[in-house]
Amino acid sequence: MRSIRPPFTARRGRGSRRTSPALAAVALVSALALTATACNGDDKADGKPTATATAASTGDGKIKIPDDLKERLKEHGIDVDKWKDGAWKNWNRDDWLREANDFINPIIKGLWDPDRMRDADDPDKGVDDNDISGDQGVTDPTPQPVRAQAVAPPYHTSAAASGKVFFDSPEGTMVCSATVVKDPAHPGKSNMIWTAGHCVHAGKKGGWYRNIAFVPSYNNAGKSAAQLEGASRAEVAPYGVWWADAAQTSQQWIDQGGETGGNGASYDFSVIHVTPEQGSDGKSLEETVGGALPVNFDAPAVPKVQSITATGYPAAAPFDGQLMYQCQDKPGRLSIDKADPTMYRIGCTMTGGSSGGGWVETGADGKPALVSNTSIGPVSSGWLAGPRLGDVAKGVYDSVSKKFAGR
Repeated sequence: MRSIRPPFTARRGRGSRRTSPALAAVALVSALALTATACNGDDKADGKPTATATAASTGDGKIKIPDDLKERLKEHGIDVDKWKDGAWKNWNRDDWLREANDFINPIIKGLWDPDRMRDADDPDKGVDDNDISGDQGVTDPTPQPVRAQAVAPPYHTSAAASGKVFFDSPEGTMVCSATVVKDPAHPGKSNMIWTAGHCVHAGKKGGWYRNIAFVPSYNNAGKSAAQLEGASRAEVAPYGVWWADAAQTSQQWIDQGGETGGNGASYDFSVIHVTPEQGSDGKSLEETVGGALPVNFDAPAVPKVQSITATGYPAAAPFDGQLMYQCQDKPGRLSIDKADPTMYRIGCTMTGGSSGGGWVETGADGKPALVSNTSIGPVSSGWLAGPRLGDVAKGVYDSVSKKFAGR
């Protein structure tokens, strides 16, 4: 969430132009899929992660690079060998890919080891509640804090669709939360997750983050930080590491998103398509974790919502990012800008790191559906706000689904 910045507080910044709504505002991100390999089957050679470019597994152990992928790599001046050896750490503004179609996320096998995952920070820099004092539109009184409750392990049983998103930024390794969602193009076999826009793109003054990967049911057994010292990758990521091979966020977020404050928060969402770092026996992410949530793009207005449950892995104090938590509350309304959609807001003590985590409402039919994600909250914690999903969000979702419909 973003303190009213990325993963936990709302980022927000006003772009030089206001983007039109719905599909015109959607930014489709076509990722270049790269799969990691290593000499002698090891994850690392000479202590460094290794990667070889590929668009898809051929099933015969051979790596094939499609001509269009080769051209895309050339266009961006990317040398795969240099990238795998650490060139991705170059965050010079001229080299930081920003535009909607510039997303590139080569898989580097073994990069996200248990230590690196455990040490990832939340990107929340924190701001005061006064940062939203100029909000216009409909805003209800600040909700009373709701104490975050630890989710009972194993998480695979309690919240199978939830997990953590890891990525690299100019500030270092970062973390958010995310949710497995259904893919209309692949019923029962989705490889799509939902998170916050600020978990994939830095917004107005930055570009796409790198090495984005999803770990479902991270720390499934709910072990403490001390118990995780020396833990194996299988213990930390029992259902594998899934790399983004496509990501999409709203054009509003790209144009307006700010590091702190509420800028872009009403459009702070993202859909990511993932692929397993290693073989998954042909199973999709949904099949691997045992479920996925539908997304409701026509959720009822605040007065008609009785309760929303937010899930995430808060990493900022007093939490350490290793355990899953939830908050349940009746939402109120928060308006950052009267020209933007009003956001949901609930009382919750979760902090940075919970950004991107799914907000679930149980409908009249008794079935749960994702209706929002954690975007912003005050630096002092106490409440969270998330975008109310509509046409723009549906455009983002549908575009990612359609991109992989024939595969």
